[in-house]
Parts: sequence; C-alpha cells; structure tokens
Amino acid sequence: MNTMHIPSESPDTPVPFFRFALRLLLAVGALLLIPLTAMQFTGEVNWDPFDFFVAFVLLTGTGLTYKLISDRLNQSSYRRGVALAAVTSLAVIWVNLAVGIIGNEEHPANLMFFGVLLTGFTGAILSGFRPHGLSLTMFGMAAGQFLIPVIAFIVWRPEITVGVVKVFLFNWVFVMLFVASGLQFRKAAAALKSE
Repeated sequence: MNTMHIPSESPDTPVPFFRFALRLLLAVGALLLIPLTAMQFTGEVNWDPFDFFVAFVLLTGTGLTYKLISDRLNQSSYRRGVALAAVTSLAVIWVNLAVGIIGNEEHPANLMFFGVLLTGFTGAILSGFRPHGLSLTMFGMAAGQFLIPVIAFIVWRPEITVGVVKVFLFNWVFVMLFVASGLQFRKAAAALKSE
C-alpha cells in the first residue's frame, strides 16, 4: 500500500508565511488567555480592552517582524540574532509601558529607551538587513541601552539605594541580550564571507 510522504520541516527550512502567521495568531491568543483567566480569579490583574489590544499588536508585530527579517537569510545564526533582537526590543517596550525601567512608567528617562529602539530600526534599514550591519546596529543599541541609566543618574541625581542598583542590573540584562544578538549577526557575517 502506498502512503503519502509529508516532508518535515528542518530547523533551517523557513516555514511558509501563512502557516507561520496562523501559528503566531494561535500562540498570541493562547498567551492572552492567561491574563483574561487571571482576571476572573484575582484583582491583581486588571486589563482593559486597550491593554489586550496593545498586547496583541506588540506580540503579533514582534512575531511578524521576526518572520519577515529572518527569512532574508537561510542561516541559523542570523535567525537567532533576529530572534534575540526582536524579543529584547519587545521586552523593553513591554516593561516601559507596564511599569517603567527607571522609576515608574511616567518617568521621562524611560523615553530614552525608545530612542534605542529607533536606532535599531534605522540601523536595520540602512544596513539592508545584512548581518554585518545588523551586528554593528545591535552593538550600538547595547551601548545606548547601557548609557541611559548613567545619563538618568547624572541628570536626576537620585539617592543611591537598592532600587537604583536594581535598575542598573536589570538594564544590564537588556544590554547583554543586544550584545548576544550582535554576536549572532557577526557569526552570520563571518559564515557568509567564508562561503
């Protein structure tokens, strides 16, 4: 009896866009069920329809951005670089909108983090999404991310407390993730040169 063979997707084979988008929408829907369910049991989670809309746009936009950029080069290190950049950028936006990295979400210093993301967007466009240019962009974003709490500390001169130290340490996580993305893009660029 003849059975039909369905080819499996290898890690380096891009998933067709429609299938990826469908999976993404299902995943985002499942994620958004978490706060919706939590709201039924606790007052600690209190999202309004606008919160759900923003979360949907951010999660879906991040996923689609990853897909559109990562498919430009069929290489795992390039894809890892795109994934790290996209997820880190999403985290920066999410934390800033929710509670703020510096102080609370109302603190004006948090606006500087959006400048880092704008730098990344501009660098990606100017580099034509090529690995070497993206690696430089990620290292530039890491440097900008690192400097923001330093600038905020100089300008607003807060009292040195555990909270200030936590801001520096928390921000360092984002810096390291942007550096890791840059290193993946550098690896992808080196692989292209050796071909």
